[in-house]
Amino acid sequence: MLNSLDLPKDPSKTRVVVAMSGGVDSSVVAALLKREGYDVLGITLQLYDHGAAAHRKGACCAGQDIYDARRVAEAIGIPHYVLDYEARFREAVIDRFTQSYLAGETPIPCVECNRSIKFRDLLETAKELGADVLATGHYVASRALPDGRRALHRAADPDRDQSYFLYATTPEQLSLLRFPLGELPKDDTRALAREFGLTVAEKADSQDICFVTQGRYSDIIERLKPGAVHGGEIVHVDGRVLGRHEGIIHYTVGQRRGLGLSTGEPLYVVRLEAKEARVVVGPREALATRLIRITDVNWLGDTPLESLGEAGAEVAVRVRSTREPRPAILRFGGGGVTVELLAAEDGVSPGQACVIYESDTPRARVLGGGTIARTAAEAAPAAA
Repeated sequence: MLNSLDLPKDPSKTRVVVAMSGGVDSSVVAALLKREGYDVLGITLQLYDHGAAAHRKGACCAGQDIYDARRVAEAIGIPHYVLDYEARFREAVIDRFTQSYLAGETPIPCVECNRSIKFRDLLETAKELGADVLATGHYVASRALPDGRRALHRAADPDRDQSYFLYATTPEQLSLLRFPLGELPKDDTRALAREFGLTVAEKADSQDICFVTQGRYSDIIERLKPGAVHGGEIVHVDGRVLGRHEGIIHYTVGQRRGLGLSTGEPLYVVRLEAKEARVVVGPREALATRLIRITDVNWLGDTPLESLGEAGAEVAVRVRSTREPRPAILRFGGGGVTVELLAAEDGVSPGQACVIYESDTPRARVLGGGTIARTAAEAAPAAA
């Protein structure tokens, strides 16, 4: 007989570490599991210097959040620990974020935080504490497969689905992770928080990148890498020099506003050429992308990725967290892993994630994903 976490143990003999960010979601997870009789421990990570963000709405893993998590743990009667992961976070997330922006990419630090901090370092800590599983407040579903492995699926609440940010979770990590909110709408989570009498029941959701205290990525980069930002030319795709800029870190692919150009036509950032410190702009149609090459691929499918070959497989992919999965062909060949979009998309940016789903249905399984390395306007011709 399995318990609610798919483990063959009585809840009272099942130790669960809950990653408590101080928000409503992870607080409800801890309270739910405690009510079900599990042996629950709460852990909150201090990830960065919280002085500037301690009272800022939309942040996480900072001073006020640590205090909120501690109060929730006391209220529901579970042990609570705060771990200083600041040095690890700086190296694995902030430094990589900085290097990626300087390379002309648009990185997603939340993906790296999940991959390197929460689901690697914290998971190891949970195992050292004798935990059977690590539970989080993410909105994503984990389901058991017939062979004993676990599959990742989109959450029941499409507006809250966080599968895009969790594609890098490995099969080994999935076996030890649980996401109790994957089948709940957000409104139900709020209602449970009120039912439990949690002080965070009405707390705003975190929205910003936690360590960017004023919403300006460039300030962080210039502080961490003084002298690394250089100005350069703004060039039209047809070769005309239209102006100058103060650093490619101030731009992202698809950007239209803030270019400082007066040309009489709407222009968008088409690509960033880091070596030349060049911002290339053009009309909207120049943004159209059909072919994507991805690197650092994490594969969660049932068959080996290599078996797809050049013929490929029909899948659906998301190239931005705010977009729905779109039909595509996934291929594996001499050029690595490539994705051919059946319909072109605008604003596909290197550094972002390309997340692969089994289909474009609401509860589709996540097959994996990777980092967008290169894009092209047209798909390669089919092999003869």
